[in-house]
Amino acid sequence: MRLKNLAFIVIFVASIGGLLQPVKAQYGGNINWAKNANAYYQISDQGIVSITLPKNDRKVVIPAALLGTKGLHAGNIKSFQLSEDGQKALIYTNTKKVWRYETRGDYYVADIATNTVTQMGKDKPASSLMFAKFNPAGDKVAYVSKHNIYVEDVASNTSKALTTDGTDRIINGTFDWVYEEEFGCRDGFSWSPDGTTIAYWQLDARKIRNFLIIDNTDSIYSFTIPIEYPKVGQNPSACRIGVVDINTAKTTWMPVPGNDVQHYIPRMEWIPNSKEIILQQINREQNVSKIFVADAQTAKVNAIYEETDKSWVDAGEPWKWLNGNKEFIWQSQKDGWKHYYRISKDGKKQTLITKGNYDVIELSLIDEKNNMFYFMASPTNATQQYLFKTKLDGKGKLEQVTPSILAGTHSYDISPDGTYAFHVFQSANSRPLTEWMNLTTGNPLSMDGSLTNQLGKIQPPKNKVEFFKITTEDGVEMDGWMKKPDNFNPAKKYPVLFYVYGEPAFQTVTDTYGAGMNRLYEGDMAKDGYIYISLDNRGTPAPKGREWRKSIYKQIGRLNIRDQAMAAKKILEWPFVDKNRIAVWGWSGGGSSTLNLLFQYPEIYKTGIAIAAVTNQLTYDNIYQERYMGSPLKTVEAYELGSPIHYAKNLTGNLLYIHGTGDDNVHYQNAEMLVNELIVHKKLFQFMPYPNRSHSINEGAGTTAHLAATFTKFLKENCPPGAQ
Repeated sequence: MRLKNLAFIVIFVASIGGLLQPVKAQYGGNINWAKNANAYYQISDQGIVSITLPKNDRKVVIPAALLGTKGLHAGNIKSFQLSEDGQKALIYTNTKKVWRYETRGDYYVADIATNTVTQMGKDKPASSLMFAKFNPAGDKVAYVSKHNIYVEDVASNTSKALTTDGTDRIINGTFDWVYEEEFGCRDGFSWSPDGTTIAYWQLDARKIRNFLIIDNTDSIYSFTIPIEYPKVGQNPSACRIGVVDINTAKTTWMPVPGNDVQHYIPRMEWIPNSKEIILQQINREQNVSKIFVADAQTAKVNAIYEETDKSWVDAGEPWKWLNGNKEFIWQSQKDGWKHYYRISKDGKKQTLITKGNYDVIELSLIDEKNNMFYFMASPTNATQQYLFKTKLDGKGKLEQVTPSILAGTHSYDISPDGTYAFHVFQSANSRPLTEWMNLTTGNPLSMDGSLTNQLGKIQPPKNKVEFFKITTEDGVEMDGWMKKPDNFNPAKKYPVLFYVYGEPAFQTVTDTYGAGMNRLYEGDMAKDGYIYISLDNRGTPAPKGREWRKSIYKQIGRLNIRDQAMAAKKILEWPFVDKNRIAVWGWSGGGSSTLNLLFQYPEIYKTGIAIAAVTNQLTYDNIYQERYMGSPLKTVEAYELGSPIHYAKNLTGNLLYIHGTGDDNVHYQNAEMLVNELIVHKKLFQFMPYPNRSHSINEGAGTTAHLAATFTKFLKENCPPGAQ
């Protein structure tokens, strides 16, 4: 399960799908590069400007005065995109949330030639437009509103509906709750390369049952909020791909083989400069992935690639095309490591690009002109990441680009031609620092702004976060970080608080700024005398190979829990650890782990704080839970044995359980199910529901401060701080 939507680095989390997943701050990947690759666009007080490297020459593209005619300025523009010819800007503002992300709002077109700013979809409800984008010619804009797709002529401001059957449950051009949450699917349509048609997803959620969230506080009479939510064992929405002609508004459906309910289509896009669509289909059990190419004119669909796994396969990344669109890049773990391949369009030829016993963490740039493939990896330390490169033709060796003297976590946003990069460095003991650099020479564009210059001015912390490895009695080597108390005395004994996640969605032990911090704690844990520790068990997405990650298949709530407990057992042997003051906490998937640790290993963990936990795995969504736990249609035994509620009778320690009653992700029913079970067994505990709060429990005045105060008070009372 994944953590979702907490607002703090490491502790509070932002959603990515599945259960709550603590999120690292993202600094790279946000540069709006210009087509010439040596410049990028930015919104500023001057308006939309282009900045040319290496001298940072600035040129106003869309003046602030023009934007101001519609009340647009740097403070309220969420994002913008330029037309292919650079003469128009499509500006996104007045944004509102749809589930986790602000994916609906208002759009305006700023036209340089006519010196005008025009609102798109003026006849639609305010802040209802989604994923607006120019056609290739830049004279039309398509968008979604109320689950229908529209196309609007920029010059005349007239619009036409391309779909008319959209309802709350017939979803065109975007996705239902679970597709967004678990596949990261939001934008559900794209223009054809020639601008004559649009390919889009349609989801039919009419058979998905509603889960009812009860609001008891906003009215004298309570009312329900229905959320379409397919739980474990329930069928997902039917899914199909259509191509609609913008002139006739006629849709042609692509006859993708396989039942449209028992298969998912998490990825789809046009093949560049063609009338063909490429898409990925994954079966309901999520252990078979197929790639199809569909001819949008003839509706002929051909399977070109298939991959199976004894556990699960992942949704792919956007396709990158090579060799005049005759080959594409695809990621696979079929050789035991996460690697990239170049595959011919017919699927018959496959070439491994990244070779060796290491995982690629992320693709950074394909430089076809120079036959170079840039990517993030960390072959020798799974807590860090660095930039590497190799030959795009698969004949090169692994070369590290990042200087090895800068130990920690790096990210790069590289210009399309591979010349320049925005480089971010951070570590557990260094806040994020940035520099612009010439990637071909490895030199910063400004010595004053270089990372080495900035690091030289920073006073390192006196009490550093320490990284360590520990091997359990099962022979499992785990990474961990530890923040010791200030003025630590190894001759004394200290309480330990473990921070846990433990599921396939997130890795807690990373050498990033925020490791060792607990923003739910009022004050300073190190100053108060706590040892703070986090460990990554098998099944977490660390770059340690396929077997490390997928060994948790059908064993969430057991394998990860034993790994954590056996590592804690070793830590309890350290002479400065007080065995009687051991606490653990986590949120969402980490909340589930906290409960399982407290219930399954009461001899180790004396105190636990679990937030927004899945207490019964059968209550969570089908895509996430079935992916990692197998089909419940065959047997639910693994689900039951992995659920904290199964072990609630074993509680002997101190438990604080926290949940928002308005949680649309991990439903509040989990809290009441657990409370009922604890009552049956006469177990005493503390319980803190937050009315109408979502999975992030951050809505409403005073909520965040109250949550922190509740967390801190309980921890101090039940696991007293300080040396003894």
